[in-house]
Amino acid sequence: QVQLVESGGGLVQSGGSLRLSCAASGFILDYYAVGWFRQAPGKEREGVSTMTTADGTSWYRDSVKGRFTISVSRDNAKNTVYLQMNSRKPEDTAVYYCAAGPFLGPLEDVIIDSWGQGIQVTVSS
Repeated sequence: QVQLVESGGGLVQSGGSLRLSCAASGFILDYYAVGWFRQAPGKEREGVSTMTTADGTSWYRDSVKGRFTISVSRDNAKNTVYLQMNSRKPEDTAVYYCAAGPFLGPLEDVIIDSWGQGIQVTVSS
């Protein structure tokens, strides 16, 4: 059973940094794409970044390129997906979701079949 548990959210000032973590378990990481999505109030959920450990490639939406970095760590069978967010902007305010789906094609088109519960990230201006 896939489990994704986010942590690390909170309030940060504009221009500041924050790192989200996602404890991932219940699936073989190399067969999946993992990543982060977000949903701002009144807006649809959108992809922020995804990656695969199968070949190390990653994808970022244009508005976060150069500011956000996705990574994965493996430590004694514990898999953690990170999202390092630098130079935060007020428009980054949203609920952020850790997500996973089978790695079958382009990372920007991953079909997500597992979601975390979401975590609030607020950027003050």
